[in-house]
Amino acid sequence: MKMKHIFEQGKPGNERVLLLLHGTGGTEKDLLPVASMIDPDASVLSVRGNILESGMPRFFKRLREGVFDEEDLIIRTRELNEFLTEAADAYDFDRNKVVAIGYSNGANIAGSLLFHYEKSLEGALLFHPMVPRRGIQLPVQKGLPVFIGAGENDPICPAQETVDLKQMLEEAGAQVTDHWERSGHQLTESEVKAGRDWYETHLIQ
Repeated sequence: MKMKHIFEQGKPGNERVLLLLHGTGGTEKDLLPVASMIDPDASVLSVRGNILESGMPRFFKRLREGVFDEEDLIIRTRELNEFLTEAADAYDFDRNKVVAIGYSNGANIAGSLLFHYEKSLEGALLFHPMVPRRGIQLPVQKGLPVFIGAGENDPICPAQETVDLKQMLEEAGAQVTDHWERSGHQLTESEVKAGRDWYETHLIQ
């Protein structure tokens, strides 16, 4: 498999796999504490981005701050989608039980999965994402549960990005919950707790 990653098997009876996707400069270890807060019994597949920007791992290239390299984004999104299928075979988990937890750049690649592939994820928690691409037709995501965590004073991810992303996903059929913090781009504990409460309501049956 082409992506550096960690896989941790969950407890028996819990088929869900949490796909962890770090922010710029992060590693596959960054979001492990977040996964423990969201669902400590789930399996974890935590992935490191294949792109380096000034030595910092990312999931796709960008032209400058806030401007994505769309051609590379499409390629890397396809790679991640294929990696998930390969990982499901390798670790014997249900490909239809993958829930993404992404922060910043990781949230953007998770959002891109939803923008390009139907049924690529069972659900997603997107912390401080931007709109991956504009002017495209999204695949049908009927009933797909999505949580978006946003900061009212986020200098990297303007509030309008969250508003637009929510609208675009809802138009594709997703059930989107947005949660706002009076903060910037950092991932806060209260934001993660809100994500956990949402997860327990929308994804635990």
